[in-house]
Amino acid sequence: MRHFAFLAVLARRAAVSMHVRPVVAGVGAGLVVAAAVVLPSAPASAKSGYDSTYGFDRTWNAGLRLVRVDLSLKVTEKDDNVGYLLFDYKSPESGGKTVPGSMEFIRSKDGGSVRVVVQIPQMPGYHEQVMVDQLSRKLRLEYGDPPKKALPPPAPKDAGAGWGADADAP
Repeated sequence: MRHFAFLAVLARRAAVSMHVRPVVAGVGAGLVVAAAVVLPSAPASAKSGYDSTYGFDRTWNAGLRLVRVDLSLKVTEKDDNVGYLLFDYKSPESGGKTVPGSMEFIRSKDGGSVRVVVQIPQMPGYHEQVMVDQLSRKLRLEYGDPPKKALPPPAPKDAGAGWGADADAP
């Protein structure tokens, strides 16, 4: 008899929790949605990059012409010695509103390649990727295929090869 009473208690608790859980879950989901609507979102912090093998001068010039001429954006600050370019980005999606953007040119230690990083923090990441793709296309159209990296010189032959115990073996 005790077992039946115990099962009855469990059944009542299960019935109550089945009615309470959906209410709690619904309230929790509602709070999450309300917080997402009310709280301001942080600006996007994505950035897109491109490794150029065209050298610093060609990549810098193509990037500057892309921003200033091709995209008709206002360059607010630039420094080719340090390797950065600041501009006011305007997209048809933003309704004429301009947002700050940057293009950074980072020389590699070997001196041949350049890492280009584009950042437009207040816009979705695909805007940055479109600019990176446009720069890559512009470099290829204006300068042809990227220069091949020089192969390292072959290792010198071992001067002692052919001497010793192995030299007498047939």
